[in-house]
Amino acid sequence: MTATVEGPDFIALQVRGVPAAAAFFEEHLGLHRAPGSPPNAAVFATTPIPFAVREPLPDTDLTGDATRGLGVALWLRTGDAAELHARLVAAGVEVAGPVRDSPFGPMFTFTGPEGYRLTVHGS
Repeated sequence: MTATVEGPDFIALQVRGVPAAAAFFEEHLGLHRAPGSPPNAAVFATTPIPFAVREPLPDTDLTGDATRGLGVALWLRTGDAAELHARLVAAGVEVAGPVRDSPFGPMFTFTGPEGYRLTVHGS
């Protein structure tokens, strides 16, 4: 039998400032930390796939002004894209335009901690 991949099992963004990044996801997106996060990360109780922010892996250089995650698309699901969009705009979060229709429901993109571009879509 040949081993195959079943799909994503864990997603983490590497950041220089774990406390600030964790606070962003808690305050602006309403995520809650899962019990037992390791000291170098904040793991959130997201389903069906756990999500975390963590210190960079060895030999990962996050210095400079490069766009974080360039070429990687991270989509987050919400029950109300318009309400979340309005809340992020009111909080001064950089949002890349209005909510628009997509094949996956209403969606928009914003800039998260340390320059990561994240997309939100409504269910």
